Amino acid sequence: MPSDRLYLAPLRGLTDVVFRTVFSRHFKGFDLAVAPFISTVSAPRVKPSLFKDILPERNRAMPVVPQLLSNDPEGFIRMARRIADLGYGEINLNLGCPFPMVAKKGRGSGMLPFPDRVAAFLDRVAPAIPCALSIKTRLGFHGADEIYRLMPVFNQYPLSELIFHPRTGIQMYGGRPDLDTFSDCLAESALPVIYNGDIRSPAAFLYLKHRFPAVRGWMIGRGALADPFLAEHLKAGSEKIPPDSTRFRVFQEDLFRAYDAILSGPAHTVDRMKGFWYYFSQSFPENRRDIKKILRSKSPDGYRDAVSTFFDADPVWRPAASEPLTGGCLED
Repeated sequence: MPSDRLYLAPLRGLTDVVFRTVFSRHFKGFDLAVAPFISTVSAPRVKPSLFKDILPERNRAMPVVPQLLSNDPEGFIRMARRIADLGYGEINLNLGCPFPMVAKKGRGSGMLPFPDRVAAFLDRVAPAIPCALSIKTRLGFHGADEIYRLMPVFNQYPLSELIFHPRTGIQMYGGRPDLDTFSDCLAESALPVIYNGDIRSPAAFLYLKHRFPAVRGWMIGRGALADPFLAEHLKAGSEKIPPDSTRFRVFQEDLFRAYDAILSGPAHTVDRMKGFWYYFSQSFPENRRDIKKILRSKSPDGYRDAVSTFFDADPVWRPAASEPLTGGCLED
């Protein structure tokens, strides 16, 4: 049977330690999180502030795996050793970030068209770091055929797992995940495989579990932000968990207070919360007008007034559609 082990995906600017801690106070379901990436630096001296999101004393609420973004083996090794000194037994290499400013520098998914570079990187890094190494990847940057040249490379190394997002870099987060190519990768992999991409409902999760019984775990990002109850639903199986707007309201209030306590100004807190509401709004399709007021708010008072108006209107909780999925791909 497929595993129900659930990973919270790294979403830069969103799933940081503040979010992970507050989320864990209000919701269950995730077994661990992969932290948003830390970029390696070429300087021999690494600033301690780079590691503030993964300090163990701040991450007691949810187990976390640190992630590094790098195409520099020596920089990766230096930072990996520092992270291992913090007590971490695993580090994740980001080979999936699709953003142009990253990919153009040959990092993230920008490394995927060059399997020789990936192999040279892993040749140097794998034996030199004092902890396990996992990789989060896409199927390629320009096209999904790139993964067929990468799989023999990945299989050469004692990686703890491969986390696959079955899109290409140029797709970003649009279009359809390529489940047929992912199926080929799963069959070819000599390593444990984690699936990541478009798990937005229990029906989507069940479809993927039944189609890919060899998958060892499941990573969820945008779906968990849109529906914070999703991981609980998936772990509950057939048991129905009723939607609870009151519980969600308390959660987002707690999240606001947590960011307000650490960010440098009220506008930053409001902007951070509006980033979350972009996703929260997807579970309230019948309340778009009130959500627009939240997204247009400029000050903490305006934000709180808009949020109160939204909840006082008794919003209808309606997360992603749960129709059974068929065919080779899942749609957004």
